[in-house]
Amino acid sequence: MKKSLTLGLAIAAGTTPLALQAQQTETQETLVVVGSRTPTQISQIPGAVWIVEQQELQQQIEGGADLKTALGRLVPGLDLAPQGRTNYGQNLRGRSVQVLIDGVSLNGSRGLSRQFDSIDPFNIERVEVLSGASSLYGGGATGGIINIITRRGEAGAPQGRSEAGVTTGFNRGDDRDFRLAQSVSAGNERVQGYLGVAYQDNGRHFDGAGEEIFPDIAQTDLQDNRSIDILGNLGVDLAPQQRLDLTAQLYRSGFEGERGVYFPNLDAASPNLNDAEIRDGYRSDRDPTTDRQLINLQYHHGDLLGQDFYLQAFHREEDANFQAFPYPDPHWSAPDAYEFRASQQSTRLSGLKALFDAELGETLALSYGLDFDRENFDANQMIFDRATTDASGGLVQSAARVEPRYPGYRIDTTSAFAQSDWQLTEALKLSAGLRHQRMDVAVDDFPTVTDSGTSVTVPGGENDYSATLFNASALYDFGNGHQSWLRYSQGFELPDPAKHYGQAKDADGGGVIVTDVAGSPLSAIETDQIELGWRYQGGDWMAQAAAYYSWSDKAVENDTDLSVVVVDQDKRDYGLEGAVTHYFDHGLEAGGTLHLTRSEQRSAAGGWENRDARYASVSAATAFVGWSDFQRSARLQANHAFDLEDDADRRIDGFTTLDLTLGQRTDLGRFSLGVQNLLDEQYSTVWGQRAAMFYSPYYGPEYLYDYQGRGRTYTLTWSLEY
Repeated sequence: MKKSLTLGLAIAAGTTPLALQAQQTETQETLVVVGSRTPTQISQIPGAVWIVEQQELQQQIEGGADLKTALGRLVPGLDLAPQGRTNYGQNLRGRSVQVLIDGVSLNGSRGLSRQFDSIDPFNIERVEVLSGASSLYGGGATGGIINIITRRGEAGAPQGRSEAGVTTGFNRGDDRDFRLAQSVSAGNERVQGYLGVAYQDNGRHFDGAGEEIFPDIAQTDLQDNRSIDILGNLGVDLAPQQRLDLTAQLYRSGFEGERGVYFPNLDAASPNLNDAEIRDGYRSDRDPTTDRQLINLQYHHGDLLGQDFYLQAFHREEDANFQAFPYPDPHWSAPDAYEFRASQQSTRLSGLKALFDAELGETLALSYGLDFDRENFDANQMIFDRATTDASGGLVQSAARVEPRYPGYRIDTTSAFAQSDWQLTEALKLSAGLRHQRMDVAVDDFPTVTDSGTSVTVPGGENDYSATLFNASALYDFGNGHQSWLRYSQGFELPDPAKHYGQAKDADGGGVIVTDVAGSPLSAIETDQIELGWRYQGGDWMAQAAAYYSWSDKAVENDTDLSVVVVDQDKRDYGLEGAVTHYFDHGLEAGGTLHLTRSEQRSAAGGWENRDARYASVSAATAFVGWSDFQRSARLQANHAFDLEDDADRRIDGFTTLDLTLGQRTDLGRFSLGVQNLLDEQYSTVWGQRAAMFYSPYYGPEYLYDYQGRGRTYTLTWSLEY
């Protein structure tokens, strides 16, 4: 059962950029780690695994998409993406997804939903996706895992890659996005290195009607945003069976513009947020920004005590800034008065992972190990000077003071796991595994103010919880390109400690009610899932499909003030995900993806009802036709989000967009032209419709939060490898 080291074509999500490549071989597969944390062929994984190769991802980027948009279109089960900075609600199989870079989690206990604002696609080798509940890498993967694999150096003479691109909708002079990227790779048989730098400069964005898109003031967007991603790695073969890889990354993505939202009624006798518009003259002492630093050390010994041994040590730092946001303040004399604040939220995560992979005979394999990590979180909010804000209509935000935003906390996690595979017959493989995780949570005291203006300190404290999670599966290979599997798995998530603790409210009849650590201990919300799947690769077809059913006895929701609460109500998600590609003669290909999903929650009366549209996933489908002769290529792709309505008549309206990408290789490099939203469809993004439900009317009228989709844009890209 020794794992093969063959590299080659993956069973990909959707299509490869050059259809002829898919017909070169049917036996070679890319090794992935997302299914078992050790290099494994996809055909040995009893679950739905989707691989987006670098060329396939690049084709979407050349068409004008960003990372989360590209993955939402290529990976069945993953929701179509919002177009701002946030990826809130971009679930996998209706539940939360854990995003990693080279096995290092980008998720935190504080659910910031910025995991894809973390790396430029230029520095990505491929993306591995495991659909379904999993505890392989800890919490947060109740819907699945997305593992971003970074570029690596190669042995040989220095190699370079250059890339430049521009995107515009030709609406105005500042309607343009510009990108530049450069990498170099070199090495010998023992040492290999890679360095890649990617820069993105965005302008203003316009909807299908040619109107300037209102900024996403709740979670921030990427208009007038500048990002730079610097990623380097060094690989050293220490001995014939020992290798060390070191990866370091600096990433910064932040607003650097002068356009902002002007509120004309802030200094009126009765202040309100109506009639806002976008104007020049914006400046603030705190702008939307994502700052990340990552260092990751991986060591592999191919024969330690007769086993494969993997050791990983990592450290990640992240600072997330938000923009000035209007909070209702009932203490002011004027009705409907607002105080503008902007938070900064910081996460520090360090960890160590050790894994042994042993062959216990011809038919039995065992992987086992330990994980340790520590997460520290703290947050503050900048309160802006009211007089300056009101006089400028919110365009000028000058700091008045800085206060705590959420309770700070530390979470220490210890996990032990074991996973076994038994090749019962040549065709049938059985697998089972167990993971036990313990988390110790220490929360700081938190000073806050109730609605009536009472100052109170919510006491901190410590608690701990543990979760034991199990998985079992059977994989059957029919020997003719067809495989089928049956899988049961468990995953878990932790309610957001920052938004769960530190709450203080006025009690009826006087006094204060606080949500402290002792009075409201956290507990893991476990998700169970059953999955029946099938995949096929052979001849002119590649296909994969899975039906799933997942359930839990608790759900995470938000109060009116957006604090997190855990409700003791059964929740279930079920559906079908699949992708198929057919390769015709002469380089022609066609196919698509489909995800039909339904989310339900048990009502107080005991029956099942549609889950709140703010949280439920939207069914989606894509279809494409493509052609390539290695020198030229073309792809037409349709993306469709279905309508969604819950039992409270909250509704998300679906939409359909078309994208076209043309490519030409020349002696001077590859040129491509991409047209996003070919028909110039005007629509509200799924996030925009959800945001209006979340924030209005408590935080202002709906139009402030209804984030619109971008209209037709044209992207011209040049790239060269040498």
